[in-house]
Amino acid sequence: MPDTKKLHILLAAGGSGGHLFPAMALAEELMKDNHNVCIVTDHRGARFKGDSTPYPIEIINSATLEPGLIGKFKTAFKLGIGVLQSFKLIKSFKPDVVIGFGGYPAFPPVFTAQKLGIKTILHEANAVLGKANKMLAKQATKIALSLPTTLGVHDVSSNKDKAEVTGNPVRSEIIQKQGATYKPFHGEETIRIFIMGGSQGARTFSEIVPEAVALLPEHIQKRLHIIQQCRPEDLDDAQNRYAQTKAQIELESFFNDVPEQFEKCHLFIGRSGASTVSEVAIIGRPAIFVPMYHADMQQKVNADVIADVGGAWVILQDGFTAEALSARLETLFSLPQGLEAAAAKSASVGKPDATKNLAQLVQKIAA
Repeated sequence: MPDTKKLHILLAAGGSGGHLFPAMALAEELMKDNHNVCIVTDHRGARFKGDSTPYPIEIINSATLEPGLIGKFKTAFKLGIGVLQSFKLIKSFKPDVVIGFGGYPAFPPVFTAQKLGIKTILHEANAVLGKANKMLAKQATKIALSLPTTLGVHDVSSNKDKAEVTGNPVRSEIIQKQGATYKPFHGEETIRIFIMGGSQGARTFSEIVPEAVALLPEHIQKRLHIIQQCRPEDLDDAQNRYAQTKAQIELESFFNDVPEQFEKCHLFIGRSGASTVSEVAIIGRPAIFVPMYHADMQQKVNADVIADVGGAWVILQDGFTAEALSARLETLFSLPQGLEAAAAKSASVGKPDATKNLAQLVQKIAA
C-alpha cells in the first residue's frame, strides 16, 4: 500500500463471526500501515477479545428488532443506549472514518458518526443488503460490496458511484491457504468431510448428517473421517447418533484450526453465510451448502456464487433430509474426479485481494 498519514479508524460489526471476521481482517491490514484501529461490537463479540488481540475491541449495547409494540420499545431503548455509548467512544477515539460491517451492533456507531458529520463506509458481505446497512445507506459516504450483483443497493441509493465492489475480507490464516492443493481420494482411501453449522444451524447438522451417514453402504461409512462442529449441548446426542455408523468422528464445539480443516477436507458441508462462502472459495473446496432460511434468501444467493460455476451443491432447508443428503453423498463419493473438478471451480471465484481492496478504499475516503 502507498504511504499514508496515520489515521484513526473505527470498525463497527455485529457479534457473529460473519460480521466480525471481515472487520478483524481489515483491522490487521490497516495496522500494517500503523493506523490506529478500534473495533466496536456487542457482548457476543467479547469471545474474540483476547490478550493477543493487537487492537482494542469495545463492547456496546445492541438489540435485534423484536416484534410487537413492547418489543419495538425495548429495541429502541437498547439501541439508544448504544448510541450514547458510541457517542462517548467516538469523542474519545476521534475517528477519521467509521466502517460498518452490518448487524444491529454496527448501527449505533455508524449512525452516531453520520450525525456528527464523520465519513462512513458500509461493507455488505452478503448478496442481499442487510437491514442495518439498508437503514444507514443513504447517509453513507461509500458502500463496499462483496458482489457486483448485491440486491437492494439501488433501492437505497440512486448514486451509482456510491457503491464499489471490493470483495469480502477474510482472515489472513485463510489467505495463507489460497491455492492449497486438493488431494483427491482413490480406491479405499479415507474421505474427509468438514462440517460447520454456525451457531444457529448446528443442531440441524447434528441430527441430519449422522442419519444420512447411517444410510450409506457400510463400505463407504468405513472410509469416512468426519470433523464436525456441534453446539456444546448437542455433542452427546450427535456422538450417540454417529455411534450407529462405522465412520471415524471428531466432534467439537469450536475449532481453532478452521483453515487447516478446510485445507484437508475433501468436502465441506455447512451454512452459506458470506464469510463461509468466501473462505471456501479462496481455499478452493467443493461444498454442500444448506442455506439458512431468510425472507430474502440471502444465504441461498451467497451459495449460488459457487454453485453456479459448478463448485458446490445447494440443498434448501425444506429438502435437507437424511435420505436426500445420503443420496447426494453416495453419488459424489462414487465420482472422486468430480469433486476434484468442483474444487478447482470453487477456487475460480475466490477473491483473495478483498482485504487490500477495502483497506485502500478506506484510506482513500479518510484522506
